[in-house]
Amino acid sequence: MDPIRIAIAGVGNCASSLLQGIEYYRKTPEAEALGLMHFDLAGHRPFDIRPVAAFDVDTRKVGKPLHEAAFAPPNCTATIFPDLPDYGVSVHMGKLLDGVAPHMADYPPERSFLVDGREACDVEAVLRESKAEILICYLPVGSEEAIRFFAECCLNTGVSFINCVPVFIVSDPAWEKRFRERGIPVVGDDIKSQVGATIVHRNLVRLFQDRGVKLERTYQLNTGGNTDFLNMKASKTEAVQSQLNVRLDNQDIHIGPSDYVPWQNDNKVCFIRMEGVGFAGVPLHLELRLSVEDSPNSGGVVIDAIRFCKLARTRGDAGALLPVSAYTMKHPPVQIPDTEARTYLEDYLVGELTLKEFNASLRRNGDALRKIPARIPTHG
Repeated sequence: MDPIRIAIAGVGNCASSLLQGIEYYRKTPEAEALGLMHFDLAGHRPFDIRPVAAFDVDTRKVGKPLHEAAFAPPNCTATIFPDLPDYGVSVHMGKLLDGVAPHMADYPPERSFLVDGREACDVEAVLRESKAEILICYLPVGSEEAIRFFAECCLNTGVSFINCVPVFIVSDPAWEKRFRERGIPVVGDDIKSQVGATIVHRNLVRLFQDRGVKLERTYQLNTGGNTDFLNMKASKTEAVQSQLNVRLDNQDIHIGPSDYVPWQNDNKVCFIRMEGVGFAGVPLHLELRLSVEDSPNSGGVVIDAIRFCKLARTRGDAGALLPVSAYTMKHPPVQIPDTEARTYLEDYLVGELTLKEFNASLRRNGDALRKIPARIPTHG
């Protein structure tokens, strides 16, 4: 099987975890390879993914071999596989734009970004020369101009775009149409963790609703010590609101970053509280604390998104991969309950549900997904 050639925009903690995870599964027998939704996906295994280009703006990474840059400060994620191979890839200077929040200059260098002074590379030329098929967007949260710049580069070079950041590209109809018209499959926006705050909260909200409990108020507070928490200014509220038949008033829901705690490093701690009314109007309150290593928690999800995107390129599909985006992203073009999205994802994988059929049905009717028969039982 030919390798899947990827480019990486933003060599931070998530990129480091992705690369380390790929090598971990290369050295781990399939029978012992825990922690993946799919080990073999349409013939592609995790270690069939090969980085061929990378971009960053931090002087401790730009110009360095990718296997070294993956461990350079301010990266602080858990070490899974310390001996990454030399990929023959050096990190290129990206275009700065709005990728570094001004307040980061107030923090010590080991915690923030140190912008390199050299001239930005020609990103489109690098993508063409490297023969990259898919670009993984791991730019800092809030980098709206920079993310749009990389999306434009992908449009101009025929490279697929997997947007792991909460800046809306794939879920923006105008952007999605441009990718679709140019025959390029894309996945986005804002990567879900394997078992993280958003997916746990979504499923608890769905559980309340399915069991007849009226949710009256809820919050999700998150603390962490990586650069995303330092740079962060986006909310995850919509991913939870989408699970409710009747949306909560804005004053009754809060979901998003709460505080930057440097000593937590890449560990994220989430606090969820849900207040509801059950049988005969009796109150029901739920409180939960979840602690996860943030970047590895999304690594396996990205590995699947990459392989599904490669499958779509092989099949000639284009535009937003709705089943893939719904299952792997917090803000997909169409929100679908996770268990249903998994069913449609498996149908798409084996070819029983074409992307054209799925997308056309959803665009005709916002509730059309419930009219598509689930031909394969939900997995996992």
